[in-house]
Amino acid sequence: MPQLSPGETAPDFTLPTADGFTVSLAELRATADKGVVVYFYPAASTPGCTTQACDFRDSLAALQGHGYAVVGVSPDGTDKLARFAEAESLTFPLASDTDHEVIEAWGAWGEKKNYGRTYTGLIRSTVVVDPAGTVTLAKYNVKATGHVARLRKDLGVD
Repeated sequence: MPQLSPGETAPDFTLPTADGFTVSLAELRATADKGVVVYFYPAASTPGCTTQACDFRDSLAALQGHGYAVVGVSPDGTDKLARFAEAESLTFPLASDTDHEVIEAWGAWGEKKNYGRTYTGLIRSTVVVDPAGTVTLAKYNVKATGHVARLRKDLGVD
Protein backbone atom coordinates (compact mmCIF):
# COMPACT_ATOMS: atom_id res chain seq x y z
CA MET A 1 0.00 0.00 0.00
CA PRO A 2 1.31 3.48 -0.82
CA GLN A 3 1.97 5.63 2.24
CA LEU A 4 0.80 9.21 2.66
CA SER A 5 3.25 12.08 2.33
CA PRO A 6 3.10 15.72 3.44
CA GLY A 7 1.13 17.82 0.97
CA GLU A 8 -1.31 15.03 0.03
CA THR A 9 -4.98 15.11 0.93
CA ALA A 10 -5.79 12.67 3.70
CA PRO A 11 -8.60 10.20 2.91
CA ASP A 12 -11.69 11.02 4.96
CA PHE A 13 -13.17 8.36 7.23
CA THR A 14 -15.99 7.64 9.61
CA LEU A 15 -15.40 4.71 11.98
CA PRO A 16 -17.13 3.18 15.02
CA THR A 17 -15.51 4.00 18.35
CA ALA A 18 -14.96 2.37 21.72
CA ASP A 19 -17.71 4.50 23.29
CA GLY A 20 -20.40 3.20 20.90
CA PHE A 21 -20.46 6.25 18.64
CA THR A 22 -18.57 7.11 15.46
CA VAL A 23 -15.74 9.49 14.74
CA SER A 24 -14.97 11.15 11.43
CA LEU A 25 -11.87 12.91 10.26
CA ALA A 26 -14.01 15.80 8.99
CA GLU A 27 -15.56 16.34 12.45
CA LEU A 28 -12.18 16.21 14.16
CA ARG A 29 -10.67 18.64 11.65
CA ALA A 30 -13.54 21.06 12.30
CA THR A 31 -12.80 21.09 16.04
CA ALA A 32 -9.00 21.33 15.92
CA ASP A 33 -7.31 24.67 15.27
CA LYS A 34 -4.03 23.15 14.02
CA GLY A 35 -4.98 19.63 13.02
CA VAL A 36 -5.62 16.02 13.87
CA VAL A 37 -3.11 13.43 15.00
CA VAL A 38 -4.24 10.07 13.60
CA TYR A 39 -2.21 7.20 14.97
CA PHE A 40 -2.45 3.58 13.91
CA TYR A 41 -1.57 0.79 16.35
CA PRO A 42 -1.64 -3.01 15.95
CA ALA A 43 -3.56 -4.29 18.98
CA ALA A 44 -5.17 -2.86 22.10
CA SER A 45 -3.88 -3.99 25.48
CA THR A 46 -0.51 -5.22 24.18
CA PRO A 47 2.60 -3.79 25.88
CA GLY A 48 3.76 -1.51 23.05
CA CYS A 49 0.28 -0.26 22.19
CA THR A 50 -0.48 0.39 25.85
CA THR A 51 2.73 2.40 26.22
CA GLN A 52 1.91 4.44 23.13
CA ALA A 53 -1.74 5.03 24.11
CA CYS A 54 -0.75 6.08 27.63
CA ASP A 55 1.84 8.48 26.19
CA PHE A 56 -0.89 10.06 24.07
CA ARG A 57 -3.20 10.14 27.12
CA ASP A 58 -0.52 11.86 29.20
CA SER A 59 0.21 14.36 26.38
CA LEU A 60 -3.42 14.97 25.42
CA ALA A 61 -3.86 18.24 27.34
CA ALA A 62 -0.67 19.69 25.84
CA LEU A 63 -1.61 18.56 22.32
CA GLN A 64 -5.14 19.93 22.65
CA GLY A 65 -3.76 23.13 24.17
CA HIS A 66 -1.74 23.60 21.00
CA GLY A 67 -4.78 22.98 18.78
CA TYR A 68 -4.51 19.26 17.99
CA ALA A 69 -7.11 16.51 18.30
CA VAL A 70 -6.01 12.88 18.67
CA VAL A 71 -7.60 9.65 17.43
CA GLY A 72 -6.21 6.12 17.60
CA VAL A 73 -7.15 3.58 14.92
CA SER A 74 -6.68 -0.18 15.14
CA PRO A 75 -8.08 -3.32 13.54
CA ASP A 76 -9.59 -4.35 16.91
CA GLY A 77 -13.34 -4.52 17.43
CA THR A 78 -15.12 -1.88 19.49
CA ASP A 79 -15.61 -4.19 22.51
CA LYS A 80 -11.87 -4.73 22.85
CA LEU A 81 -11.25 -1.01 22.37
CA ALA A 82 -13.80 -0.18 25.07
CA ARG A 83 -12.05 -2.46 27.56
CA PHE A 84 -8.69 -0.92 26.61
CA ALA A 85 -9.97 2.65 26.96
CA GLU A 86 -11.48 1.88 30.37
CA ALA A 87 -8.45 -0.01 31.70
CA GLU A 88 -6.03 2.75 30.67
CA SER A 89 -8.31 5.80 31.27
CA LEU A 90 -8.04 6.88 27.64
CA THR A 91 -10.14 9.97 26.93
CA PHE A 92 -9.51 10.40 23.20
CA PRO A 93 -11.42 8.41 20.57
CA LEU A 94 -10.29 4.88 19.71
CA ALA A 95 -11.65 3.89 16.32
CA SER A 96 -12.21 0.37 15.01
CA ASP A 97 -11.26 -0.52 11.44
CA THR A 98 -11.82 -4.29 11.39
CA ASP A 99 -11.91 -4.49 7.58
CA HIS A 100 -8.67 -2.45 7.27
CA GLU A 101 -10.24 -0.10 4.72
CA VAL A 102 -9.00 3.09 6.38
CA ILE A 103 -5.75 1.50 7.57
CA GLU A 104 -4.93 0.48 3.99
CA ALA A 105 -6.01 3.82 2.48
CA TRP A 106 -3.63 5.59 4.86
CA GLY A 107 -0.73 3.25 4.04
CA ALA A 108 -0.57 1.69 7.50
CA TRP A 109 -1.08 -1.91 6.35
CA GLY A 110 1.70 -3.85 4.72
CA GLU A 111 4.70 -6.11 4.98
CA LYS A 112 6.45 -6.20 8.33
CA LYS A 113 9.45 -8.03 9.69
CA ASN A 114 9.71 -9.20 13.26
CA TYR A 115 12.33 -11.56 14.67
CA GLY A 116 13.32 -12.64 11.15
CA ARG A 117 9.74 -13.45 10.16
CA THR A 118 7.99 -11.54 7.36
CA TYR A 119 4.23 -11.08 7.49
CA THR A 120 1.48 -8.64 6.58
CA GLY A 121 0.00 -6.49 9.32
CA LEU A 122 -0.55 -3.04 10.72
CA ILE A 123 2.44 -0.73 10.49
CA ARG A 124 2.60 1.48 13.60
CA SER A 125 2.15 4.95 12.08
CA THR A 126 1.22 8.52 12.88
CA VAL A 127 -0.16 11.04 10.41
CA VAL A 128 -0.98 14.67 11.19
CA VAL A 129 -3.68 16.34 9.09
CA ASP A 130 -4.31 20.09 9.06
CA PRO A 131 -7.83 21.58 9.28
CA ALA A 132 -8.03 21.73 5.46
CA GLY A 133 -7.40 17.97 5.20
CA THR A 134 -3.78 18.14 4.04
CA VAL A 135 -1.15 15.81 5.50
CA THR A 136 1.50 17.88 7.29
CA LEU A 137 3.49 15.02 8.83
CA ALA A 138 3.55 11.28 8.14
CA LYS A 139 5.68 8.82 10.13
CA TYR A 140 5.61 5.08 9.44
CA ASN A 141 7.25 2.20 11.32
CA VAL A 142 7.48 4.28 14.48
CA LYS A 143 8.52 2.78 17.80
CA ALA A 144 5.91 2.73 20.56
CA THR A 145 8.30 4.04 23.18
CA GLY A 146 9.38 7.66 22.79
CA HIS A 147 7.32 8.33 19.69
CA VAL A 148 4.87 10.76 21.31
CA ALA A 149 7.75 12.79 22.79
CA ARG A 150 9.32 13.13 19.32
CA LEU A 151 5.93 14.01 17.84
CA ARG A 152 5.42 16.74 20.46
CA LYS A 153 8.79 18.20 19.50
CA ASP A 154 7.99 18.00 15.75
CA LEU A 155 4.67 19.78 16.35
CA GLY A 156 6.23 22.50 18.52
CA VAL A 157 4.33 21.42 21.61
CA ASP A 158 7.54 21.25 23.65
